[in-house]
Amino acid sequence: MNPFSFIIYLRSIAIVAAILVLTPAINAQTHYKPHLSVGFKGGMTMSEMSFSPSVKQSFNNGTTGAVTFRYTEEKLFGLIAEIGWAQRGWKEKFEDSPCQYSRSLTYLKLPLLTHIYFGSPRFKCFVNLGPEFDFMISENISSNFDYRDPLKAEGFPSEARMTQQMAMDIKNKFDYGITGGVGIEFYLTPRNSVTLEGRYYFGLGNIFPAAKADTFSASRNTSIEITLGYNFRLK
Repeated sequence: MNPFSFIIYLRSIAIVAAILVLTPAINAQTHYKPHLSVGFKGGMTMSEMSFSPSVKQSFNNGTTGAVTFRYTEEKLFGLIAEIGWAQRGWKEKFEDSPCQYSRSLTYLKLPLLTHIYFGSPRFKCFVNLGPEFDFMISENISSNFDYRDPLKAEGFPSEARMTQQMAMDIKNKFDYGITGGVGIEFYLTPRNSVTLEGRYYFGLGNIFPAAKADTFSASRNTSIEITLGYNFRLK
């Protein structure tokens, strides 16, 4: 799914959700007090790279976590800022070959999200959508062959396969993209809640040079994140 289709999809969900709950909220005309919450979350990532020309891949698994800050001004809408990390990258797919290669990229991340929510005082559903800014702080390559000269590896499937990405240095550590997710929130008490969220990230920056003469015209991060979180309402 490209980023623009993903935005349209999430916006459609948000609009439908708002219509379902906005009318009774307006009719009730009740005053809503702004809330400020802090929390933390952690979970797993499943990542691939959007390469052009394409590279045979499977999901590379990693971890993610963040400290979260949430401000809700309206009854249905709010803002979320997070400071955390995410492990991304890719895992080469070799089918029946014994070769193994994966490259994990760890990023500091700062998402700034619109938060749309609806439900009862004890249970809510929500949609988050907005930009994300990342900076790579480390990388790790795991391989059972010499990835700098993969064609010499026994059983390496060299036919019609890109191999340059295995040894290429990452030139662009700064990344930016679009992230969006859906989830549920359960309130243990009026001030304490837990959340479960699935989120998708589509990077708009390239980790490798992308000029006309370069090997790849695109090398972008994509990632699915599943996290469990806890929030405490300060006011």
